[in-house]
Amino acid sequence: MTRSMTAYARRETKQAWGSLVWELRSVNHRYLEPQLRLPEAFRETEPALREIIRKHLSRGKVECFLRYDLVVNQESELSINEPLAKNIAKACRQIERLFPNVTPVAPLSVLEWPGVLQQQEIDLTSIHQTALAEFEQAVVSLNETRSREGLELKQFILKRLTQIEQEVSSVRAMMPALIKIQREKIVQRLEEAKVEIDSNRLEQELVLMAQKADVDEEMDRLATHITEVRRVLDVKEAVGRRLDFLMQELNREANTLASKSINADTTQCAVNLKVFIEQMREQVQNIE
Repeated sequence: MTRSMTAYARRETKQAWGSLVWELRSVNHRYLEPQLRLPEAFRETEPALREIIRKHLSRGKVECFLRYDLVVNQESELSINEPLAKNIAKACRQIERLFPNVTPVAPLSVLEWPGVLQQQEIDLTSIHQTALAEFEQAVVSLNETRSREGLELKQFILKRLTQIEQEVSSVRAMMPALIKIQREKIVQRLEEAKVEIDSNRLEQELVLMAQKADVDEEMDRLATHITEVRRVLDVKEAVGRRLDFLMQELNREANTLASKSINADTTQCAVNLKVFIEQMREQVQNIE
């Protein structure tokens, strides 16, 4: 299946304890490279998050951002961390003995010390479960977007394959006439130069010229590669690497065709082939 590696997805949920927002962005990459940006309270979910990514995606650089907003319940009971508060009070008395003229520390200032004032413990287990479920839905949504864009890339490649086939057909159609013209030109030049040459030797040279100009093998291989690209586009797994290899093979045959060109028309066909192949190659780089 042709899936693009470029996509975006967002997933938000609101619960009694607050809200979670996932944002996922993916771009093309040679391998699967997830990057997770998580609040500290969610660090322990990272292995499970990576497993979800591996379950749904094969390639691409995937950036995942989690925003977590906790609703403060004004009716919840507050408690004081007495051991910490006693230690702070003891430290304050020691400071007062060293600096007798210092204004005593107010109790409200002690309450502002991190960890002194505590709210009821939040059950992070259920929140983590919600975060994982929402994350998987976000990845599924991301994959759906990648599939839609991949379908467009597939249509683009199929269109270029048709154009390549048209160029190959043009070369096939013109080759017999071109070889005949080349043969006549060689004979004419020899006659104009009044060069005497053995008929057998002349025939050998003409056969050699025809062999050098013969591109049937290259065009056959181009047709074979085109058939294989079409087949790979319908495979139900990640196909980006295979398509990239086939683009290299198509380009190799186009280069050989260009090197064997014997007139401006075949040269132009070879140039057109290279343009179409390069256009496909650029798009293939973004296919998973």
